[in-house]
Amino acid sequence: MNKFPRKRNVDAGSRDGGRSSSAKKGLQNDGFEHRARKRFGQNFLHDQNVILRIINAIHPQPTDHMVEIGPGQGALTRKLLANCGKLDAVELDRDLAAYLQQTLGEDPRFELHLGDVLKFDFSTLSNVPRSLRVVGNLPYNISTPCMFHLLNYSHLIQDMTFMLQLEVVQRLAAQPGDEEFGRLGLMMQYYCEVEHLFDVPPGAFTPQPKVCSAIVRLTPHRELPVRVLDVRCLQDVVRVAFTQRRKTLKNSLRTLISEAELSKLSIDLGLRPENLSLADYARISDSITRAAGTGSKAAQQEESYVE
Repeated sequence: MNKFPRKRNVDAGSRDGGRSSSAKKGLQNDGFEHRARKRFGQNFLHDQNVILRIINAIHPQPTDHMVEIGPGQGALTRKLLANCGKLDAVELDRDLAAYLQQTLGEDPRFELHLGDVLKFDFSTLSNVPRSLRVVGNLPYNISTPCMFHLLNYSHLIQDMTFMLQLEVVQRLAAQPGDEEFGRLGLMMQYYCEVEHLFDVPPGAFTPQPKVCSAIVRLTPHRELPVRVLDVRCLQDVVRVAFTQRRKTLKNSLRTLISEAELSKLSIDLGLRPENLSLADYARISDSITRAAGTGSKAAQQEESYVE
């Protein structure tokens, strides 16, 4: 554990004659002041009603091993710690990490990890299957890569409850035929059950974001509802299809599979990508994998999951 500086007790009025409000500066009741940093995508949750609603949705238990991503100033952290058995927190901001370490570090159930969540090895926290419950108010700029990074450890995760941009949650939970249905929802639903729990207005944060947020719960499937021969090929099929989502299926996928092969799968070739189900895409993917022996060449490339 890195050594952190002691927390700073700062009077908001002493620095600017009271011109800046505590809401703008993120002033804690104990006097800790922290300006939100754009490069970290920081928006601090302060609405106690929303915080309580999130805690009730998570319903932490004394036997739970919680993992919080981006604890910030500890709005959720303290309430989680009051109800769970163990809490690991991953924080990138050194100032916030120092504050949390000083205020919560004496609790033996709390452990702080300073670093980038996209590089963090969650297997260092537990080797017990489905033992981790993950929580986070994820910065909008890393939310998608963060979720897919966590899927590398899905065998260790019981569930994940995240605060995300509302648009992202709508895409995660979208079903075939929905306007928001696309790559993100398809691939996440391959791995997890997705539940859009409730929305959160901009006023619940400091500083206020320009968009609405929402709470989503992702529960890794115990048994995959659909299993493909090569998940990289599935990623490739979905990517190609939705890159040309205004085209019909036979036109959007012609670089990956012939019209004759598609016809054998009893899939309507006149449909557009958003009208196919995950099971349909799995059948297409497996057909390509069988034909190629090892899957499509493009599937070997790293997938970014960004639409």
